[in-house]
Amino acid sequence: MRVFFKFFMIVFLLAQSNFYAQSIELKIDNLIETKFEADNPGAVFLVAKEGKPIYRKAFGKANLEMNIAMQPEFVFEIGSMTKQFTAVAIALLEEQGKLNFQDEIIKFIPDYPTQGNKITIHHLLTHTSGIKDFTKMKELRKISKNNLSPKELVDFFKNEPMDFNSGEQFKYNNSGYIILGYIIEIVSGQSYEDFIQKNIFDKLVMIATYYASHEKVIKNRVSGYHNREGYVNNDYISFTLPYASGSIMSTVDDMLKWQNAMDTNKLVNSKTKQKIFTNYKLNNGEEINYGYGWHIKEISKSISLEHGGSIFGFKSMGVYLPKEKIYVIGFSNCDCNSPTQLTKDIATLFVDE
Repeated sequence: MRVFFKFFMIVFLLAQSNFYAQSIELKIDNLIETKFEADNPGAVFLVAKEGKPIYRKAFGKANLEMNIAMQPEFVFEIGSMTKQFTAVAIALLEEQGKLNFQDEIIKFIPDYPTQGNKITIHHLLTHTSGIKDFTKMKELRKISKNNLSPKELVDFFKNEPMDFNSGEQFKYNNSGYIILGYIIEIVSGQSYEDFIQKNIFDKLVMIATYYASHEKVIKNRVSGYHNREGYVNNDYISFTLPYASGSIMSTVDDMLKWQNAMDTNKLVNSKTKQKIFTNYKLNNGEEINYGYGWHIKEISKSISLEHGGSIFGFKSMGVYLPKEKIYVIGFSNCDCNSPTQLTKDIATLFVDE
């Protein structure tokens, strides 16, 4: 009788688990299918629990002209999710003793006009430097197709008036991460591309993650689109402009490797990780809901570590719930159709359960 009861309980629990998995899958499908239609630019979504995928699907088209259906392993431009990699690259150099988060940027770029401010690496990482965001400058269109060196790009915006004194406000700022990329090159003696390839992509076996290139043949590269009274191919921009603030391409599978590495301290130690995921404050003590390369927010009162990305033709969003150990990542190949809210809605399913 006891053996039968144990057998019954095992069968019952397996059935319950299978029913739950099917129920969650159906709920996620229903959320995504309302936004991404079969014949339009599409998306890929992955959900992982405790580091293992439990949902991984593609929707819509990867290329409209060739009528190619989207596949889960396809490569997308991830835009500002690049900032996570730049922040960790800085953290690696900090662990090696080659810089400190509190170092002033003039230690590395002596001629940078700080306009009376003490601007630190910490300020750049947390978007509290006050430096003008170069993507908001009208002159950007004139150089958008030019291949610039990091120094030339920094020179493009460095003499602009400050938006505010360092540490007084939080204002999302791509210029800060351009300077961080330049500092990585100065300190390491390598290009930004080579540094992240050797110290992050190769180490984590992220075989489908790249510093973006228009010239390089990249297997499974997805085409990007705008919707301007109908779908059109995405505008050209030199990847030397988004640079360390937005020039990485990846897959949802490689991004799970990345998330798992952060979760298990594979790249940086626990002390450094704590600094990365601290909710920092302004000079007046107000929290900014941002650490180093990640927003620190809440979903249904559960802590959420997240970041999105937007670059011509592409949108991306990743959400990690540390308590539930749930990671949701979504990529879209039309900047008209963001996966941001969907990833949060999917994550909410696991908080509410």
